[in-house]
Amino acid sequence: MVEPLGLLQVTVIRGKKLVIRDFKSSDPYVIVKLGNESAKTKVINNCLNPVWDEELSFTLKDPAAVLALEVFDKDRFKADDKMGHATLSLQPLISVARLRHVVHVSSGETTLRKVLPDSDNCLSRESTISCIDGEVVQSVWLKLCAVESGEIELKIKLIDLPGTKEH
Repeated sequence: MVEPLGLLQVTVIRGKKLVIRDFKSSDPYVIVKLGNESAKTKVINNCLNPVWDEELSFTLKDPAAVLALEVFDKDRFKADDKMGHATLSLQPLISVARLRHVVHVSSGETTLRKVLPDSDNCLSRESTISCIDGEVVQSVWLKLCAVESGEIELKIKLIDLPGTKEH
């Protein structure tokens, strides 16, 4: 059995400039996946700039894990329409979490790393990984792929599980 690395709390904060999939708007929701776990936000009706502010939790087991998300438009009488997808490598967050134990950052807010948009990620702008009162947090804007427009804002927090030790 694989030893968990920690608890990953993903807050789906909001969407921006999402695409129209119904007559004049969309009814978006987000499915977030990590490994074989998935979780879904609530549906926000008639909105292209939705605010979910929903926290979803996952068990992090793989140090090379990739967080995946898909945005859909909820339809009543037919299959839900795709509104884009995005991925985010968690490797920078995990490496910063390990570094935090080495440098013993515990109080206040300290920026430990910046991640720039490139061809290997879906970042729409620079992302910061900070240690806030002992917790490692990454703030992220992801550009949705396979769609005309749209971005999703996330806050990702890696929490040590009781009894887990850094090597």
